[in-house]
Amino acid sequence: MPLVVVGISVLVLLLLMTRLKLNGFAALLLVAVGVAVVQGIPVKEIPDVLSEGIGGQIGDTMLTIGLGAMVGRVMGDSGAAQRIADTLLDAFGPRWVQVAMVVTSMLIGVTMFYEVAFIIIVPIAFTLVRVTGANLLWVGLPMSIALSTMHSFLPPHPGPTAVAATFHASVGLTLFYGLFIAVPVGALIALLWPRLPFIKAMNPAIPQGLVSERVFDDEEMPGLGWSVFVALFPVVLIAGAAVTDMATSDESPFLHSVAFIGSAPIALLLTLLLAIWAFGPRIGRSLSEVSASCSSAVKAMAMILLVIGAGGAFKNVLVEGGVSDYIKDVTDSWSISAIVLAWLIAAILRVALGSATVAVVTASGVVLPLLAGSGAHAEMTVLAVSCGSIAFSHVNDPGFWLFKEYFNLSVIQAIKVRTTYTTVLSVLGLGGVLAAEWALDLLNL
Repeated sequence: MPLVVVGISVLVLLLLMTRLKLNGFAALLLVAVGVAVVQGIPVKEIPDVLSEGIGGQIGDTMLTIGLGAMVGRVMGDSGAAQRIADTLLDAFGPRWVQVAMVVTSMLIGVTMFYEVAFIIIVPIAFTLVRVTGANLLWVGLPMSIALSTMHSFLPPHPGPTAVAATFHASVGLTLFYGLFIAVPVGALIALLWPRLPFIKAMNPAIPQGLVSERVFDDEEMPGLGWSVFVALFPVVLIAGAAVTDMATSDESPFLHSVAFIGSAPIALLLTLLLAIWAFGPRIGRSLSEVSASCSSAVKAMAMILLVIGAGGAFKNVLVEGGVSDYIKDVTDSWSISAIVLAWLIAAILRVALGSATVAVVTASGVVLPLLAGSGAHAEMTVLAVSCGSIAFSHVNDPGFWLFKEYFNLSVIQAIKVRTTYTTVLSVLGLGGVLAAEWALDLLNL
């Protein structure tokens, strides 16, 4: 039974990494090979399956994470990140630093992928931790939770947008309704979770090499205008492309150019070039100093990228092994509410495969034939699938490893923190969707 294989593989992976202390990259690849053999993938095809999984995952994330880490380190070594952090502290005060992170993350996360926004904001979180002496999770966890909520619940992020197209739902209405659910639910969990005793007991250190350890005097730091401009530059490019895409369906060279400039890798590459000049020669730092900052960031990212790539290999083995097809066949005959079924299938696929994108696409294919006769609003069903796809993030989710490595957690600690918050977000999101569906029916909308 495929789900039993998934469960056993996760337990074996945890054993290798916690009891035997095997490196995460090696452990993930070893378990992926074992699962491929058990699932009946021909031995001669296993190397290609692993390579496709690593290549697909690294191809999606390497440019984003690598360029974002360079931008963050250049800003950190010049004092720009500290300038923004000090300004947030002045505006909100140390007591409300979590609110500052939630507001910032939600505004940026509406249009930016989780990984992109995470890489851009995390240097500011690290700097706030260093300046205030607060626990890393106290500052960083609200940021991650807010970004997870925006990325998973709302278009124009890829999962919800793809489901909206499948269900012929209005992207604009989906975003409108989704904001009323995502903002309160995300803010509640973001502010509550760091206060839980089992979270407060953890006190991880900032990973070395990802942020400058120097504390700058006021006159040494760049101005707030340039610091904020560079930090928001990729946000404006990516958000502009997303809004343009939502607002028009025309095909023209101009729109293609906007989409090109607004793609995450190009936006971050342009931001890096801007940061090199703005926080290098413009303020009297040599290009060799700025280049050293970029090199330091790349060295610190090497193992993180390897582990994320291996997570992609593990995910691809599960997909190629037919786990998603098995779940689709099992759930075809279930007779329950279309909204609950949509959420449940997406959640099961998320647990089994780790990929939120695969979960939402497969779940939408199962639910689509039921949608016409169910009476459910298409937009609410889109949100139900999207909420389900965030549940139970664990070791087969490459995003889990990004979270674990940046917050310097053990595997067990990451499960306690990330798996729990993503599951509660998903369940509360479903509750919000059901309440919104009831309200729309009551109002005859």
